[in-house]
Amino acid sequence: MSLVSRILHAATAFAVVAVLAGCAHPINVGTDTSPPRVEANLIQKKVAYTMTDAQRALQAVTPGGGGDRISYYPYRDLEKSIRDALRAVYQDVVVLKSTADVGAVQASGASLVFTPEIKTDSGSPSPFTWPPTYFTTEVSCVVTDPSGAEITRVKASGRGEAEFSEFKGEFGLSAKRAATKVATELSSEIAKNEKLR
Repeated sequence: MSLVSRILHAATAFAVVAVLAGCAHPINVGTDTSPPRVEANLIQKKVAYTMTDAQRALQAVTPGGGGDRISYYPYRDLEKSIRDALRAVYQDVVVLKSTADVGAVQASGASLVFTPEIKTDSGSPSPFTWPPTYFTTEVSCVVTDPSGAEITRVKASGRGEAEFSEFKGEFGLSAKRAATKVATELSSEIAKNEKLR
């Protein structure tokens, strides 16, 4: 192999590695684990949370290990966790597209409307593997009455960690653990807030 051929071969290999390293690996950051729902303890109210299709389609990209990145859809993936947190406290939970349409909010029959904002981050000290070994999730909710007046705010956060030996094909394990903690903490914060009873 000539020198030129070797240089071209090495350059091509480097370009392929650079492209692969620049990719964001898709994961799911939601969880199947829900806070316990005890019928006897539920507050007998119908509440709503808001989530738009645009939020569900919003993709986030955060660091993984080995210089790689991960991609996911925080609102779409964590919607179940938010709904389950509310269902652990209230008798009935519905979803609305926004609080802007006061008529739709009032027609829903919800006495409280939770509007979540989600923040996430991730990373890993590993120089060799891409799945994140830690993941943080924060959910902040502005809570309004049916007319749109703010009642209070609640916030929950969770950090999930996972070692490489635990992944076994579940590359979003640290994110799922963070989501479980967030759902549990969010339901607890709501339940102990007197303004939300």
